[in-house]
Amino acid sequence: MGCLALNASYEPLTLVPTRRAIRLVLDQKAEILEVDGDREFRSETISVPAPTVIRLVRFIHVPRRFRRQVTNTFLFARDDYSCVYCGRHRSALRGRQFLTRDHVVPTSRGGTNGWENVVTACSPCNNRKGDRLPSEAGMHLSHTPREPNYVHLVWAVRKVTPIQAKWIRMFYGEEVLDLLSG
Repeated sequence: MGCLALNASYEPLTLVPTRRAIRLVLDQKAEILEVDGDREFRSETISVPAPTVIRLVRFIHVPRRFRRQVTNTFLFARDDYSCVYCGRHRSALRGRQFLTRDHVVPTSRGGTNGWENVVTACSPCNNRKGDRLPSEAGMHLSHTPREPNYVHLVWAVRKVTPIQAKWIRMFYGEEVLDLLSG
């Protein structure tokens, strides 16, 4: 498990490897906020508990608004790993069935590859819909596709510990944590 790195303002930035977090602490570029009591790193002269949350000493400017490209990882996370047509979760798919990317308006009909036109579909539903609009195939979307919230996009596909989730909740609020815990 990685270490949650917070900006000087306590904004969650990313997960870093534990060794990188210790290097930042030893270089006095970060301070430890939470530790894993069961692990520690030792050298000949010092012993450092394994951090699970660190905070950078100096503020790092992060651009607020940038668009992420649609990837299957983020797309499936946005749609909660479920088909938007039949509602089956990926855990309910069997054999040669799997999740796929479906274009609501097919690319052959001028559809784009943007967040508003792609959805998660199981392979049987995607094959059934084919090169048609959902209404032509007698299918309905369970929700309207839209670009996900930046915070949800970044944190939805990462596994965080309950301690790390506490710090994300502190900065972004309870509703983001609810999205993360699914």
